[in-house]
Amino acid sequence: MLTVQSIPAFNDNYIWLIHSPDNHCVVVDPGDATPVIKALEEQQLTLEAILITHHHHDHIGGISELKRRYPQINIVGPAAEPVPGISQSVEDGDQVELFGERFMVIGVPGHTLGHIAYVGDGKLFCGDTLFSAGCGRLFEGTPAQMFSSLQKIAALPDETEVYCAHEYTTSNLSFALVAEQDNPHLQRYREQVSRARAQGISTIPSTLGQEKLVNPFLRCDQPSIKKSVADKAFDDSDLETFAALRRWKDEF
Repeated sequence: MLTVQSIPAFNDNYIWLIHSPDNHCVVVDPGDATPVIKALEEQQLTLEAILITHHHHDHIGGISELKRRYPQINIVGPAAEPVPGISQSVEDGDQVELFGERFMVIGVPGHTLGHIAYVGDGKLFCGDTLFSAGCGRLFEGTPAQMFSSLQKIAALPDETEVYCAHEYTTSNLSFALVAEQDNPHLQRYREQVSRARAQGISTIPSTLGQEKLVNPFLRCDQPSIKKSVADKAFDDSDLETFAALRRWKDEF
């Protein structure tokens, strides 16, 4: 099993550091090089690769400095996105090997058109596609693309750990509790998250099993969610329920 730790960056980003027992490591979505370099030096880790999920600056801003400092690193990223310095372009269905563990690349367009996620060793690194109790905004893709991407993710095993790129859980829960007021799992999760955040503890990783209970964007087949968007949706299909829910969240 690989070890994962968070490197906080900016206001609410997480850069994920995946390391092997022999002190080699990979970082995911390094928007800022400075905290990554600090973590590597403090823990005497050897950086072998960078994994990129999409092209937004808060996910790629540290690449050039890390490449300058560690010129041998492999930079893995989405083939369909403008990411500087990529040495290994990947797309849906490709595989990446990390320290003997095979990670599958999943195409998850929606937030951006070429967004990808990496899944392996029971862990999902999904960038800005799925958050705890929420999902990413549709900056480039369509509701149909994001809905399909979330369905792909939901098909993974329930015990899969979800390593998303932002600490948005508290604000996402504010919306989720309006969208599905009578969900007892949501109410319990809010208490758990409130306690964690009061102590400065991260709410990430979540698990897919947990998200299926509390995340409205993974619950568009549920009558309770359909009812709450009935006055905002054009029909009662799961896709239109998702689209209406996302529009509502954008204005929330």
